[in-house]
Amino acid sequence: MPKELPGFYYDEEKKRYFAYKGPIPGSSRKPPPPNQPPKADSLCQSIKLRQKLIQSRELWGNVIFSRKDKFNFQSFYQKCHASQPIIWKYKGTRLIANVALGHVVADVSSTHGLTERDILVSVGANGLLCIFPVGQAEDEVDPMENHKADLVWPLNSDTLPRRKELVKELGSSCGSTICLTSEVSCLKLLRKSCLPADIMSKYFLITTLGSENTSGSVYLLDLSKPLHFGASVQIQEFHELASFKQTIWAADCDPEGSRAAIGTNRGVMLLNVETGVSSRVFDCKSDVLSVQLVQSGKVIICGLRNKSILTVDTRQKHIKRRVDKSLTTSMSSSVCCLSSLDLWDQYFLASSMDGSIKLYDHRLMQRGPVQSYEGNVNTHTPIKLGIDPSEKVVMSGGEDCYTRLWDIKTGEMLLEAKFMNSIPSAVCWPRRGVITADRQDYRNYWQDHSLGAWLGSSEGIYYMDWL
Repeated sequence: MPKELPGFYYDEEKKRYFAYKGPIPGSSRKPPPPNQPPKADSLCQSIKLRQKLIQSRELWGNVIFSRKDKFNFQSFYQKCHASQPIIWKYKGTRLIANVALGHVVADVSSTHGLTERDILVSVGANGLLCIFPVGQAEDEVDPMENHKADLVWPLNSDTLPRRKELVKELGSSCGSTICLTSEVSCLKLLRKSCLPADIMSKYFLITTLGSENTSGSVYLLDLSKPLHFGASVQIQEFHELASFKQTIWAADCDPEGSRAAIGTNRGVMLLNVETGVSSRVFDCKSDVLSVQLVQSGKVIICGLRNKSILTVDTRQKHIKRRVDKSLTTSMSSSVCCLSSLDLWDQYFLASSMDGSIKLYDHRLMQRGPVQSYEGNVNTHTPIKLGIDPSEKVVMSGGEDCYTRLWDIKTGEMLLEAKFMNSIPSAVCWPRRGVITADRQDYRNYWQDHSLGAWLGSSEGIYYMDWL
């Protein structure tokens, strides 16, 4: 019996071997794929990658070589870091933070005397404003009155190689609430010109929409005096600056805290915060849904319901004031949020109600966006943007209830997570201190950050931190 040779067959009549022209009988046309190892947890993989990155940095410095290109270790590490948040939800906070959130450091009176504490200001449905004390530990907040927190992200927290404990205890706002006559449209931290450069402001500018029976109003919340939780907010700490027979959609303050730009359904008003005197700087038939004061308050960037983004120079007289067409652009839908960058004052982020998020250079607006951020979902909700103190990451919620983070420079999506069943409509990324001359404190945020981000929805208040 002749031997069998792979790829050949033996012909008995011709007494010789012939090669198979087609595939070998009984064999598959494609080789079987190699056995794939089971996928490990993505977070565990990221931690292993982080260890390799650290090893590469020790060997080759800040530059990492790969088959395709060279990478900066620091920026690559920051992206890995930002994509791995730990998120808690505070119980008993439903419908009190779905409009806006703000953070400030203020003095709190307690049995131990005056202590400097983090304060969270939230704005919810029906004009409800609440003031919460925030503690680093349970002994700073009465454990009988604080809001208990549940870990909601990551979902597989039990398998994490290490677990970070909650670092922000949210105290009770009992007695420290205010109910306004109309829905709140804007909450802005207001810097006062009398403050030293190294001290953060303790003032908030608050605007209400107005209604058929009430005018749109501008209020000042003063938290510079010691707070007594459990007692009502003193009347001198909260007072009205001005009111307009218009719908107030947005507001922003200049760096000195002396003027505020007010976006209404008829245009833009410029309000003197010290005297309460206002003047109209821009007339418009379309609602001004968002405003930003840039270049030390000399220029106002306006986002309109008719999709336009335009620039108004406040130094010109109202009669001669014209919109510079070279400093205008338009988005694909109504512009619901504008956020200027403090470290790069010529750039600003804009989001529209169809989910588009763009980065613009104020000097080259007519050329279109510098960067785009894909993946967000929206149709009609005015969702706020959150920017980290180092201005490397932008955060936004979507109508699909997802929270997303992008790298501002590259547009790469760093995180897409769903940990709530409502729209993450409010976000606050606190800043500790003010921008220094070298701006190095904020640039190092991801190396040694002491504050995470606060998020708000109709389901309650969430706190996002990182390992």
